[in-house]
Amino acid sequence: MLRAVRRHTDERWILLYVERWLKAPLQQEDGTLVQRDRGTPQGSSISPLVANLFLHYAFDVWMRKQFPDLQFERYCDDAVVHCVSEQQALLVRDAIAGRLAQCGLEMHPAKTRIVYCKDADRRATYANERFDFLGYTFRPRLSKGKAGKFFVNFLPAVSNEAVKAMSRELWSWRINCRSDKSLGDLAHMFNKVVQGWINYYGRFYKSRLYPLLRRMNEYLVRWAKRKYKRLHGHTRRAKRWLVRVARREPKLFAHWKLGVRPDGWTMGAV
Repeated sequence: MLRAVRRHTDERWILLYVERWLKAPLQQEDGTLVQRDRGTPQGSSISPLVANLFLHYAFDVWMRKQFPDLQFERYCDDAVVHCVSEQQALLVRDAIAGRLAQCGLEMHPAKTRIVYCKDADRRATYANERFDFLGYTFRPRLSKGKAGKFFVNFLPAVSNEAVKAMSRELWSWRINCRSDKSLGDLAHMFNKVVQGWINYYGRFYKSRLYPLLRRMNEYLVRWAKRKYKRLHGHTRRAKRWLVRVARREPKLFAHWKLGVRPDGWTMGAV
């Protein structure tokens, strides 16, 4: 009984905390205060925290009470709920929509959908057989079992949108224009970011990252052509030079340690 009372008290204080933030006045650059009665300032650091606290009680706690046997994952305002049948999925979807409506929210009409997790055991055909979540695309993929046989499994790999975002980031570095830097400087500048990509997106089907990482080798070749006069205008010669460096220092760059080296030799392909 005491535990239940304490939980109720904690929830009350958290809701009061959220309410105070939603009603806190906004201070302008000139020092004036703007009174507000709802919402948080756009781009403020408190907005994700308040939203996460709100959804914890509006969604997470409610789901555990209403559907204790269902597994689900939520990150910010994106969620995946696992159902055993289409009928159950429709029921849960309508229930969630009703719950969100009670809280003044609504599901995104384009992003909310029921997905059939097709694999070797589930062989039916449905309109939706893939979905994106946290930078990964989940869809039927060919897998290799322990006995060496191939079969279809429903697995994640880095999404096309995530690859495009990383490509834009890689392009923004302008590696080929940094002729004032040494090869070691470039490795020091970008290895942490590239290693982060590998650590996160390389968890499943890391071979999907190889085209992006090979592009970094191409930028290094262009950098070498710009850096050294003897390599200027000689792409093939610059490639051979970079191959020799990679063989001499195979751990210089994070993607070289993965096996994506300029000589085309890749290790650990999945």
